Amino acid sequence: MRTKITVIIASSLAFGMLSGCASQANKDPLEGMNRGIYKFNDVTDKAIFKPVATAYKAVAPTPVRVGINNFFSNLGMVTTVLNDLLQFKLAYAFTDAGRFVINSTFGLAGFIDVAGMDKIERRKEDFGQTLGYWGVGSGAYLVLPFLGPSSLRDATGLVVDTATSDPITYTHNIGQIRLHNQLRAAQFIDKRTELLTATDLVDEASLDPYAFMRDAYLQRRANLVQDGLGSKELIKDDFEDTEPEAPQK
Repeated sequence: MRTKITVIIASSLAFGMLSGCASQANKDPLEGMNRGIYKFNDVTDKAIFKPVATAYKAVAPTPVRVGINNFFSNLGMVTTVLNDLLQFKLAYAFTDAGRFVINSTFGLAGFIDVAGMDKIERRKEDFGQTLGYWGVGSGAYLVLPFLGPSSLRDATGLVVDTATSDPITYTHNIGQIRLHNQLRAAQFIDKRTELLTATDLVDEASLDPYAFMRDAYLQRRANLVQDGLGSKELIKDDFEDTEPEAPQK
């Protein structure tokens, strides 16, 4: 526990210093490096991950794919509930915890989204959103190897969430290395399968897929931090040195 707390504090402090510098620059000061990583990810994806995801989608029946997606979404509720609490969103924490308990029991470990059938909203919170909720800017945009779009804040959040509240990490901590690796691989394939249509559309519709992905990611994360409210104002604050204010409707 002490180690995990240390990771959280150290990561947050490190991000705070880096974010302060990046906030004075444009939203993508590391564009040269990011484009190189983006190209690496794109080549690797087209050679390996996309064919695997396409084959998985073709072979696995829809109910199986939906069940696996539900399973991993349900595991993610542990992180969501913790970050609800860190943001003092107690009503959401209660609802999200209830969703997790219902699906983990009546939904057979989450493979069946029983809570969704009862119209209980599926939400997602992470430590990157928590940092943003408490006023930490997104910092410089980052492209992570294999994982794709991120930012200094969100990369910090990913490290903290993975170390503290990701159930799959626990399998590694108790010595179940093979199970951990299998779950990670399945989780990655499930996520890549979800994005098949989206990535095809980006490639076909955008003259610069890198810039399109960057701007879409940053705007979506700003929207999530604000729970869907006031995202235009947040984006303006983060990028006021490089982007004009969007016209009001």
